[in-house]
Amino acid sequence: MPQRHLSLTRDPRVASERASLEARLSELRGELDLPEGFSPEALAEAESAAVEPPGLDLREIPFTTLDPAGSRDLDQAFHLERAGSGFAVRYAIADVPGFVRPGGAVDAEARRRGQTIYLPDGSIPLHPRTLSEGRASLLAGEDRPALVWTIELDAAGAQTSARVERALVRSREQRDYAGAQAEIDAGRHDEQLELLRVVGELRIGQERARGGASLPMPEEEVVVDPDDGYRIERRSPLPVEEWNAQLSLLTGMAAAGIMLSGGVGILRTMPAPDEASLARFRAEVAEIGSPWAAGVRYGDYLRGVDPAAPRGMEILEAATSLFRGAGYTPFDGAIPELTTQAALAAPYAHVTAPLRRLVDRWGLAICLALCEGDEVPDWVRSSLADLPALMRAAGQRASRAEGAAIDLVEEACAASASRAA
Repeated sequence: MPQRHLSLTRDPRVASERASLEARLSELRGELDLPEGFSPEALAEAESAAVEPPGLDLREIPFTTLDPAGSRDLDQAFHLERAGSGFAVRYAIADVPGFVRPGGAVDAEARRRGQTIYLPDGSIPLHPRTLSEGRASLLAGEDRPALVWTIELDAAGAQTSARVERALVRSREQRDYAGAQAEIDAGRHDEQLELLRVVGELRIGQERARGGASLPMPEEEVVVDPDDGYRIERRSPLPVEEWNAQLSLLTGMAAAGIMLSGGVGILRTMPAPDEASLARFRAEVAEIGSPWAAGVRYGDYLRGVDPAAPRGMEILEAATSLFRGAGYTPFDGAIPELTTQAALAAPYAHVTAPLRRLVDRWGLAICLALCEGDEVPDWVRSSLADLPALMRAAGQRASRAEGAAIDLVEEACAASASRAA
């Protein structure tokens, strides 16, 4: 789709405007009371954290990471292969539970932060960078302890088994989305990218069959270019990003199944839209001129919406009313009444981004214990009930910060463009 592209250049005439914007971005951190650095105790603990060596060595498996260009906090690495008529998905996740001592200084700071916040002038990490961008990150060419998921799929992409275990891994290559997509488009991609496409499309088909309903909203982000300064882009995800996301969703659904079978866990839940919300949406899109036909599931209707088409964004913005009430649901013993994430039409848990999101550390520790037949650690059980409030506060803080930063950049870029005209 067309990009909204605003620039604040390095031209000397606007150098002061750029400096003013950067000063305002810095002030924003103080206004929103965002964390500044880590305590000496947390930094020292992160530097010296000792991880128990895994008993399983999977360094012969050529894992690959796929992330935005320039990323250093690499949570996931994948390896895909055909297995009979189906597929074997290996998904290595950074072993944050192994690095972070429960009750320690890093743990306390991570609970206060909740998640990494990404701003135009730099990120505010969940963990000290020596961990999140160093010792725990699945950087290419480095031996790393990881929690490796092995998930088997049948020929249609449906899960047939899943387990997680600690292992030593070594990623072979760090890829970025744009580069991977370019390889695919040019027909120069290797077997891993081809299998990512095949498995990703099969999993999208599985989501459609379940009645899942994704909302293909374009992302608005601030890009910092060394030559052109700041610009704001609105773009839709590349196909390779959607396929890669399906690996994470698959793992999260596998984790939810393990938790529900084990009777302990924390799910990412969202209720299905009620009839009144659906009726309002149906009336809105009819008024827009793109009626939702009777008998068509709302997920199927949304999949047919092109954000770049006239009034396409208007339809998607109206659809946001159908995706409300998402939260975290902990349980220990009795299974909760709501176990599904309505957009996925399946139970789901966050376990694939522990470097950047607090709750994933709990989910991973639970699934590892259940798969190994061990007791779920006391620190996990005693703090499960705290997580929904911690994550809600973190999400609100990140949303305010990222939205305010985009507003500041947009205002500065628009003012610069107006004066240049």
